[in-house]
Amino acid sequence: MTTTGEGMGAARADAIQEEPARQERHDRLRRAGRRAIGGLLLLAAAATVCWVLWVYTEIEHYAKVDEARPADAIAVFGAAEYDGRPSPVLRARLEQGLLLYKQGLAPLMITLGGSGDPQHSEGGVGHDFLVAQGVPESRIIAETQSRTTDESARRLAAIAEENNIHSILAVSDGTHLFRIHQLCESYGLTVYTSPRAVGRRIGRWRRAQRLAHEIASYTGWKLGL
Repeated sequence: MTTTGEGMGAARADAIQEEPARQERHDRLRRAGRRAIGGLLLLAAAATVCWVLWVYTEIEHYAKVDEARPADAIAVFGAAEYDGRPSPVLRARLEQGLLLYKQGLAPLMITLGGSGDPQHSEGGVGHDFLVAQGVPESRIIAETQSRTTDESARRLAAIAEENNIHSILAVSDGTHLFRIHQLCESYGLTVYTSPRAVGRRIGRWRRAQRLAHEIASYTGWKLGL
């Protein structure tokens, strides 16, 4: 007959023998977990790289291709104004819109953009510039409240609905046009894009910053941020 002491000793011996096997199983599970997490992180990184490359390719495409064609209106997206005068960027956008108007591609021009300036707005400055260039005031609609590209696209859609506008030629900087196109389409607009003329060449770092801004802004919009 096995005594109580002998039984307890045997149990302790079994437990001691079992401990390395239990530790080995624990280590295997921990290694498998680390591999799984590493694999997921690698997959997420690869997906992020693919997404960024796709958005970058689309931005470059819209920057290089001029889709100018007959439309119901030309929409010039806003940029900075300086105390009632268009900044060089805004002026270049307005001049591109004016060129399309003079080519007879659309009978109506829409200037977009609000401002923190209580006396002036990007849309209002654009309106005044076009009038000074001979565009009849009756052929210009100035939107003066929007603060972001998304707001401009949304208000553009409202203007289009109110004025029975079905197709729009959108004018802005080349790197801006892919996001404009996607935003406008999301609000039900048929939109074609026309990049403004490029002025003096900017440095690589500045261009990289613009591209990064557009990629981040578009991604944030798609994620609903």
